[in-house]
Amino acid sequence: MRRAVKKSYPLRIHADILDAMKRWSDDELRSLNAQIEFVLRDALRRTGRLRARTPEVIETEEQKK
Repeated sequence: MRRAVKKSYPLRIHADILDAMKRWSDDELRSLNAQIEFVLRDALRRTGRLRARTPEVIETEEQKK
């Protein structure tokens, strides 16, 4: 199974947007970083700017035999 590569990136963001994202992440029980990534990924997917991921195949023990 291939693991997604994550890169660090410093983000400058207005305090009011950051506060709203923090409240939203708390409501969704996500970390602030995960919420920002979720919102960005959703926006990219909706505008057709994100390549579709290939479905991940998970083998069961029976299939491995």
